[in-house]
Amino acid sequence: MGKIEVPAIEGWFTTGDQPTLMGTRCRTCGTVCFPPEAALCRNPGCASTELDPAPLSRRGRVWSYTDARYRPPPPYVPRTDPYQPFALAAVELDEGLVVLGQVADGYGVDDLAIGAPVELVVEPLDEDDDSVTLMWRWRPLAAGDPPAGSQPAGEEAT
Repeated sequence: MGKIEVPAIEGWFTTGDQPTLMGTRCRTCGTVCFPPEAALCRNPGCASTELDPAPLSRRGRVWSYTDARYRPPPPYVPRTDPYQPFALAAVELDEGLVVLGQVADGYGVDDLAIGAPVELVVEPLDEDDDSVTLMWRWRPLAAGDPPAGSQPAGEEAT
């Protein structure tokens, strides 16, 4: 029997072939936020408590990036021993949000540039005897891939 896959943070992203980050959208003012809000709109000019789940764009553009050359302090648990540096990207989505995340396995800062397109992927973060914990990451896209928010002809956005 295989290990069960569980998201590192329940409700923040979906898994599967077309994973998405999950935010919330205010019914009153339309403000979109991530991570999802459970209580009230984050717009300081709106007091609404009526929020709907909102899947966010799967693709975006690199707003900024860096690498984690030094091992973060506890409670951070490195995936490899010895510690291997990893890249982080702040990605601007079509919704106007900037979301920080690690860059996908096999990619580093040399694969990133400001304004370059990236796509959300879900990869293993950790595992034990029974389960694999999953986390979202940003995968750089090749120059020929469609730009963020676009769909190939004849396909609907998900």
